[in-house]
Amino acid sequence: MTLSKEQLEQLAGRCLMVDVAGPVLSEEEAARLQRMRVRAICLFRRNVPDAASTRRLAADLKRALGDDILIALDQEGGGVMRTLFLPQAPAAMALAAVGDDELARRVGGAVARGLKSLGVNWNFAPVLDLNNNPANPVIGERSFGADPARAAALARAWMEGHLAEGVACCVKHFPGHGDTHTDSHLDLPVVDKPQAELRDYELAPFKALSAHAPALMSAHIRFPSLDPEWPATLSPAILTGLLRRELGFAGVAITDALNMKAIRERWGQAAGSVQTLKAGADLSLVLQFPEEMEASFEALRAALQSGELAQARLQEAAERVDALIRHYPSRDDYDYPAEQRAADEALFADAWRRALTPYGEVPTLPAGQRLRLVVQDQAPSDGVSEAGLSANKLVAALSHRHALEVVRFQQRAALDWSTLPQDGVFTVLASTTRERYGRREQQTWKPDLHLALWNPYAAADIAAPALISYGFADAALEAVSRRLAGEIPAAGRLPVALGQPYQEQ
Repeated sequence: MTLSKEQLEQLAGRCLMVDVAGPVLSEEEAARLQRMRVRAICLFRRNVPDAASTRRLAADLKRALGDDILIALDQEGGGVMRTLFLPQAPAAMALAAVGDDELARRVGGAVARGLKSLGVNWNFAPVLDLNNNPANPVIGERSFGADPARAAALARAWMEGHLAEGVACCVKHFPGHGDTHTDSHLDLPVVDKPQAELRDYELAPFKALSAHAPALMSAHIRFPSLDPEWPATLSPAILTGLLRRELGFAGVAITDALNMKAIRERWGQAAGSVQTLKAGADLSLVLQFPEEMEASFEALRAALQSGELAQARLQEAAERVDALIRHYPSRDDYDYPAEQRAADEALFADAWRRALTPYGEVPTLPAGQRLRLVVQDQAPSDGVSEAGLSANKLVAALSHRHALEVVRFQQRAALDWSTLPQDGVFTVLASTTRERYGRREQQTWKPDLHLALWNPYAAADIAAPALISYGFADAALEAVSRRLAGEIPAAGRLPVALGQPYQEQ
């Protein structure tokens, strides 16, 4: 059957997900999206400054593209929460530190309720990556831990709660991003393990949840034992042979963002879109560069016309996406009642509190005691999560119970620990970035207590007892303050082995 030009364009556009510049859909953007026939939009922090703006954007997208639309974002919890105005959910590793499946289920439902109130109908969560590599620069507390069975059970509970609220989710990053020391935003990671080891470990959570997840996101990682040529996102052996035929996955497969350097700097977003759809993906996630979005659309249309891409392959992909939209429509009739929102905030606060984890003997510091707090003035984003914790916010949280003398630094290299007063004042180091500590800090920084407020693995780098929070939401900081004063215990248990102090790669 020969398709018309209009049918070819429609089929090409239905297999693309793109983004928009800000919280207001411009006429130019609307025209571009219509021209490209897309019906899937990915939102970021820049698109969602507040609830009212986000609802207006969702409504404008539906007016431009129709009601049969996917509006997606990353709302994992912890540092990966695109909205600042919704209750701040605990990170996956915080839930793992608690180890309560029912809590995970309730948290998943609460996350979905917030998204549902905005018109968002697809969440790129939960993470199924097993964080067995302490040097991993990008997963960390986003993972449910290192044990495949426990991670799968917690992720399934979270997902069940989420789906019950009518918002789709998406397990990621297949076939596993946990054992990398390279960030695919910056380069192409390689995980060179035997197939048997990958199947027993990295693939185990995906195998356990493949029948339950409505969607899955691929990883930009090369696994030579699975495919010696292509990274997972572009690999027929992985996306069709392993995912579809062996694991029996029947949901929507979407790529991770093709603007990441692992793909864009080697193949480009347009050629990457053609290859990933040939390989078995259903949606190609093309971001950031409008000209590359249009080039990807044109490349898909040309590949269909030439026969490089089979029409049946893209029709199959479009039908899977159609089914996802039918099951999880974007809603405009859910207002998130104030009473429910307050209950969800209380649920998240309880989870953050229960997750607090001691590493070594964490002392109690009576309320009113003077503390010296050493902290980076403004922690940056790591490029995946949102911006880190500012010193001002931490000082405000800890000042509720303790008198603080604050030592701020802009960059770690600028802080000479030996210049701190040797006056017996109890000294607390706060780690507010995902960055690990190098040899200089390991050998010379000597706090009495370490607050690991983002990356739990940083606790292994500094020779001091540590309090691990897995994140820096307001409720997490309040729990830290209360634990320092002895008002609550720290009863969480590490779901990973922290390993040895970090060694620079």
